[in-house]
Amino acid sequence: MFQCPAGTKKAQFPGDGQNLVTEDVTVVEGDVATISCRVKNSDDSVIQLLNPNRQTIYFRDFRPLKDSRFQLVNFSNSELRVSLTNVSISDEGRYFCQLYTDPPQEIYTTITVLVPPRNLVIDIQKEIAVEGEEIELNCTAMASRPATTIRWFKGNKELTGKSEVEQWSDMYTVTSQLVLKVGREDDGVPVICLVDHPAVKDLQTQRYLEVMYKPQVRVSQNYPVQGLTREGEPLELTCAAFGKPQPTDMRWLRVDDEMPQHVVVSGSNLLISNLNKTDNGTYRCEASNAVGKSHADYMLFVYDSRAGEEGAIRSVDHAVVGGVVAVVVFAMLCLLIILGRYFARHKGTYFTHEAKGADDAADADTAIINAEGGQNNSEEKKEYFI
Repeated sequence: MFQCPAGTKKAQFPGDGQNLVTEDVTVVEGDVATISCRVKNSDDSVIQLLNPNRQTIYFRDFRPLKDSRFQLVNFSNSELRVSLTNVSISDEGRYFCQLYTDPPQEIYTTITVLVPPRNLVIDIQKEIAVEGEEIELNCTAMASRPATTIRWFKGNKELTGKSEVEQWSDMYTVTSQLVLKVGREDDGVPVICLVDHPAVKDLQTQRYLEVMYKPQVRVSQNYPVQGLTREGEPLELTCAAFGKPQPTDMRWLRVDDEMPQHVVVSGSNLLISNLNKTDNGTYRCEASNAVGKSHADYMLFVYDSRAGEEGAIRSVDHAVVGGVVAVVVFAMLCLLIILGRYFARHKGTYFTHEAKGADDAADADTAIINAEGGQNNSEEKKEYFI
């Protein structure tokens, strides 16, 4: 059941100090609407409810109207509450609450009936499309009230359509058009038509796209797995192709030249058991289906049989030379350190003994004489250098 009070209304007459209160009601067709007439500061005055034709539905707790869809929910001195089951559009309009006071009080409540779409349908221009084509989809929401809002989605992505509204009596039919350019990535993707309407939640329908596309081709090298393609060695290539519909025709060819006679083609595989330089060139795998044709190329260059070995030998030679240079540099550094320590030690000893006589002199003249004497005795001091 869906019922939405649209706002509280009050009727007040200052002379008697009473308030008559009610609310507007919005209800979905087929559900139950509840009308409430309430009195504040009641003095036991009589309350009655009238329909849009001003016929009495209830007078206090008595129902003069023979429509059994109206049922008493609550009656007291302060409230008259009535339910209306199986609401239809014909029930829409103003209902009057009356209070028999002096002077009488009256207030009205409005019942609004919502009608959800009767049907939701997607029509697609082409059941099967080809990649790159534009297709047209139409979604129709029939006989709703008020008019619906239609939203489009491709997968999780929202798209923009163009809507037209037609009115028939009190009902509305909405048709939304979506123009979509499809690609191979759209194959199997759902296109969703979703309705926004106050009378219904999560109403949607969808169609899955079916897109045909030409093959996608890929060439892979099975042998050698890694490294150079060298003379005398084998070469094995495999061609893989995917499309919709699945490719029915696949062939190998050599671009701008004839295929060598020793090349063996078996289905999607190409095998050259003994490579030589005359095999150099571009080898192409072509695949086709009802949509079109595609290809992938493999460029073959055959190297000398020792191409990889010579490179390895050069690498070894460079490593050996580098090791020898490192050893020589290390030896020279060690030699320089030893020589430096040797000269530093002898230079210190020389200065120490050269001035030994001058250290004991009483004055400068004596120091010079002692120093000269030290020089004369240099032969005797040679033992300090040993």
